[in-house]
Amino acid sequence: MKIIDCIKAHPPTLSFEFFPPRDDVGFWDLYKTILSLKQLEPTYVSVTYGAGGSTRKKTVDLVGRIKTDADIEPVAHLTCVGATRREVAEVVDELVAAKVNNILALRGDPPAGQERFTAVEGGFAHAADLIGFLKDRYDLCLAGACHPEKHPEATDLKSDLTHLKRKVDAGCDYLVTQLFFDNTDFFRFRELAERQGINVPIVVGIMPILSVKQIKRFTKMCGARIPEQLLHKIEAVEDDAEAVRQVGTVHALKQCEELIANGVSGLHFYTLNRSTATRAIFQHIKDLVREARPVEQTSNP
Repeated sequence: MKIIDCIKAHPPTLSFEFFPPRDDVGFWDLYKTILSLKQLEPTYVSVTYGAGGSTRKKTVDLVGRIKTDADIEPVAHLTCVGATRREVAEVVDELVAAKVNNILALRGDPPAGQERFTAVEGGFAHAADLIGFLKDRYDLCLAGACHPEKHPEATDLKSDLTHLKRKVDAGCDYLVTQLFFDNTDFFRFRELAERQGINVPIVVGIMPILSVKQIKRFTKMCGARIPEQLLHKIEAVEDDAEAVRQVGTVHALKQCEELIANGVSGLHFYTLNRSTATRAIFQHIKDLVREARPVEQTSNP
């Protein structure tokens, strides 16, 4: 099943992102979390890919198990970091052999200790190059990343959208946004993208805040902004983990309600390998999701 077909037929889609743990105990704990979320009937789940391919085998193993055992459609992340074209092809061959045909193609962040991304000899310098390579060689559904508040390395949103258009032109089927906390930023971005000729579906990335220290670290890395009012709320209860989780969950819930009302293609939750906040949000928005989806046509005999 190709995710783009689901997005077009049943918007808004619902999906979750996980990262593969480095040890076997964590692997099985995560697998149980994924199974517990299966009852929410996600359209797909995605699995990240460690810097420099550090979790390559675990990513391939996990998406294969999700596909065959959990019977959930997986999307495998794939990055350019530290890999030649041949090595990338080897990974994709493994995924295709496991009947995984949905990939989120990313440039990836620079490895630890490096300030800027540098392609290895025989590798890819940009996500658009990776997407074009995969499109030419395989029959895959390819997703790309986008940044409603611009990529941290971009000089401005206009130049970032120019690079994003290259991804789409290279064969990107749909886009998934980086996390954001102000829907106004997304709506502005969506309008500008349409003007730029970017006409593929855009799935929004949602991260419920679970820790003040953690979310400040994440937003610094990806260039996202925490609105001042929200920042004051979470800092006021910073020492109470449950209170922070409640504030973060309520904010994410309100985001989702407004996004659904404004016709987004899908909601993609960055779960941090936890299910509590995502489950709580979905319980509140499940009726909105069903109502927003188009009614399937049936023919009378």
